[in-house]
Amino acid sequence: MIEPSVLQKYSLFGGLMEEQIKSIIPLMSEEHYNSDEIIIPEGKANDKIFFLIEGQVEVSKTDIFLSRFSEGEAFGEMEVLDVMPAVATIKSITPVTLLSISNKTLREIYKLDVKIFSLIIMNLARDLSRRLRRMDEKFASNPIFM
Repeated sequence: MIEPSVLQKYSLFGGLMEEQIKSIIPLMSEEHYNSDEIIIPEGKANDKIFFLIEGQVEVSKTDIFLSRFSEGEAFGEMEVLDVMPAVATIKSITPVTLLSISNKTLREIYKLDVKIFSLIIMNLARDLSRRLRRMDEKFASNPIFM
């Protein structure tokens, strides 16, 4: 079982105490992928937020590289909130270990402790806001769009 201290470095768990994290770890799923495996295919349904415990993944859209995520980062949160198909493909670059929280798990967390649920959702909104801000800055600094 993963230690709560490992999850405390993820922004989604910001503000949660070790005991609170410990209470939701049993609800999470652990997944493993080899190098060069698709974790989330673009255009397909995804109902999980993934936490990279070990390894690296690549984000691409229609075979155009967008980003790379490493240990300590999360992905998949957009589809969990808006329940739309994945906007990009996530593929493992190295062997990967992930923990995930599904929509169903979020509902279980809500039933277990509404304070934990509220903090996770607030942190999720902050993460998406930061990601949107970075994309805005990237877009605005590209001379092609000016």
